[in-house]
Amino acid sequence: MAESTQGTDTPATAPINVPDKPALEGLEAALTQRWLEEGTYKFNPDTTREQVYSIDTPPPTASGSLHVGHMFSFTQTDVQARYMRMTGKNVFYPMGWDDNGLPTERRVQNYYGVRCDPAIPYNADYRPPAQPAKNQRDFDVVSRQNFIELCEELAVEDEKVFENLFQTLGLSVDWDLTYRTIDDTSRAVSQRAFLANLAAGDAYMAEAPTLWDVTFRTAVAQAELEDREVPGAYYRYPFFTEDGEKIFIETTRPELLAACAALVANPDDERYQPLFGKTVKSPLFDVELEVKAHPLAKADKGSGIAMVCTFGDLTDVTWWRELQLPTRAIMGRDGRIIAETPEWITTEAGKEAYAAIAGKTAFSAKEAVVELLKAAELLDGEPKKITHPVNFFEKGDKPLEVVTSRQWYIHNGGRDEERRQRLIGRGQEINFHPSFMRSRYENWIAGLNGDWLVSRQRFFGVPIPVWYPLDAQGNPDYDNPILPSDEMLPVDPAADAAPGFDESQRDQANGFTGDADVLDTWATSSLTPQIVGGWSRDDELFSKVYPFDLRPQGHDIIRTWLFSSVVRADALQNSAPWKHAAISGWILDPDRKKMSKSKGNVVVPTDVLNEYGSDAVRYWAASAKLGADTAYEIAQMKIGRRLAIKLLNASKFVLNLGATENSVVNSDLSVLANPLDRALLAQLSDVVAQATKAFDNYDYARALQITESFFWQFTDDYVELIKDRAYGAAGESEQASVLAALATTLDSLLRLFAPFLPFATEEVWGWWRTGSVHRAEWPTALEITDGDTTMLGTVGIALSGIRKAKSEAKVKQRTEVLSASITASEVLVAQLKAGLGDLKAAANAQEITLQSGEGELTVSDVVLAPAEEAPAS
Repeated sequence: MAESTQGTDTPATAPINVPDKPALEGLEAALTQRWLEEGTYKFNPDTTREQVYSIDTPPPTASGSLHVGHMFSFTQTDVQARYMRMTGKNVFYPMGWDDNGLPTERRVQNYYGVRCDPAIPYNADYRPPAQPAKNQRDFDVVSRQNFIELCEELAVEDEKVFENLFQTLGLSVDWDLTYRTIDDTSRAVSQRAFLANLAAGDAYMAEAPTLWDVTFRTAVAQAELEDREVPGAYYRYPFFTEDGEKIFIETTRPELLAACAALVANPDDERYQPLFGKTVKSPLFDVELEVKAHPLAKADKGSGIAMVCTFGDLTDVTWWRELQLPTRAIMGRDGRIIAETPEWITTEAGKEAYAAIAGKTAFSAKEAVVELLKAAELLDGEPKKITHPVNFFEKGDKPLEVVTSRQWYIHNGGRDEERRQRLIGRGQEINFHPSFMRSRYENWIAGLNGDWLVSRQRFFGVPIPVWYPLDAQGNPDYDNPILPSDEMLPVDPAADAAPGFDESQRDQANGFTGDADVLDTWATSSLTPQIVGGWSRDDELFSKVYPFDLRPQGHDIIRTWLFSSVVRADALQNSAPWKHAAISGWILDPDRKKMSKSKGNVVVPTDVLNEYGSDAVRYWAASAKLGADTAYEIAQMKIGRRLAIKLLNASKFVLNLGATENSVVNSDLSVLANPLDRALLAQLSDVVAQATKAFDNYDYARALQITESFFWQFTDDYVELIKDRAYGAAGESEQASVLAALATTLDSLLRLFAPFLPFATEEVWGWWRTGSVHRAEWPTALEITDGDTTMLGTVGIALSGIRKAKSEAKVKQRTEVLSASITASEVLVAQLKAGLGDLKAAANAQEITLQSGEGELTVSDVVLAPAEEAPAS
């Protein structure tokens, strides 16, 4: 049904070479090596944009452990890539490794038993201990450069494991198109993009309240938050008016009482309206503060009036900003109350109270404040225990604090309505699959409350490419940063001297200091189209692949990876970065819970690949629609394995009958002398059309379902019906007709299954065809105007009815049928008449009477010749 020699210079007709015992075992290793050697999936750069189908492949975090989710989502992308390649597209299918950031740092710390201290000098001869210490406090303390070297060393080893997995799985990636998000190219692109953002006014530095993880000691962006339900309690205690009246508040964070900057109530709350604009004094610390009105205050929450601390949560930040409150921060970046008594606490009693919490963790400080309140008989009643949502860093173990710090931001529409609407518009330029996923993108943008914080206080990442001049007193001039030239990129300001300075001037008066922070890992991952597409390095390549055709990814990172990529492309290219976004679902365990390492329900992919084979695992993954959370099902993999084995055996049968490449029909259908053969190919043409339409709509699961259903009908019905003719019992013309139908169907089925079962289809292809099935053309529908697409199904039902009668009589299927009657509608009777010869031969029937009647097709009055009983099952 299509030409098959694309991409090969071997002879046009291959000899038939069918193994005696076809098997799936060993195919992955042998065919993977062959594909690599022959460059089966290589991208051809000598091309035009119209010919290219480019994929912005998600770079997995190689420092994480392998799990079945990798197989699931990457298979779904690969299926689409293989289809596009077979339609004639020049597929640009790279692979990256996201190896910078916290996951790699954590793995390196635990793997080698080290922790980083930037103040320690570099040791060129350092090697980590053979066995890491069990306790983190006993870890080796190493320099930043030593730590980075260990990160790079381990990341490379981890990436080899992932590469082997993906090759075993059959991903049709061009393995010459690989990158690492921490390699020199990626660092240079990331820094170049940041500098472009800075020059355009899209990036800026600000000192502001920042969500802070005290364990990792780094700032955290809004997209990295997750709410976790934790136990807590409301503590009720009073503030005092000038005339001694008690104003009770209820809070879950009494440890921040010393940081209180105001009390706030709803402007419509009549209880507190007389207090607005007046001052009250805090208990224990004797600090005067004003009572303010703000609509975010909830009259029905607690006592209806809240203390605003700098900062207890993000609502405090809003109140602080909008009410222009003083900053009274007491929480340090290490998660402890700062040791020095703040200047706003002036009384001796207040200073004494503060000394009781200085240097303590948030938990210990809370206990201390509660005890002080009890001792002063200020705690009103017992604490009210609650469970409430608290902000955590998605990778962290302790609740986030809000601290004031100097950080870098990129505009993302969180504070700019015009930009917000423009980014929503960019999303509407992208075809989401499934389409409802677009609402998640738009809802995230609508809920943004600030710009994108991109600086991180970590070690292994892309350095922020900025230095600051120091004045005569050694103070940095943040308003006039020193920037590198493009030729200098990538740079590390913590190790490289600023332009115009030498290293001896680092951190010296009138010298310079380097920005010690690194960019958020998403700030680099958001540039994957620019990194792999050659932006700023290979303009010709970039013009051929950008905007990319496809971004595949999980739905849980729409708010991070997808959105941040749109932000960068909007600013840098004034466009959406892709035409389509294919959104995968999660893998669920048998109890319908998301698989994750923290839950301990993750399955290692190598185990199932070894047990069931790659085609079986791919079948399971490709059976799930985009966007659908899917259960991990061994049963589905077993079905996929059975399908692949059946494809091998059915192909062997067809080819051993004498079908060859020359038997395949294209436009000349004259060889098809039998109505059943024409019916089969008419049905096949319908299947090809439906599968093609499904693939074009990114509904690969539908394409698989349609193809598989036809395949089983082909093997269970058609192959059984035509055996007599195939062996020549009805003459040469009928034999040629059936061989043409068999060869043409096998040819198309191999192509239709190729995206899903790449190993089995390639194995069979090599038995009778040249080149690779994965470089063959996608099948096209034959124009068969006189083929009845439902005829095969009707004749198959009739054959099943006769076989059922034999089974019920407990005789062998080869037992002769002396006579039988089939009753069906006139339309079905006409179909049965056209296929009667094959039906009688397959049923071993002397006489079959056809009669018209109402209702479903029924087989009756089956008279069997005396025969041996069937063996007991």
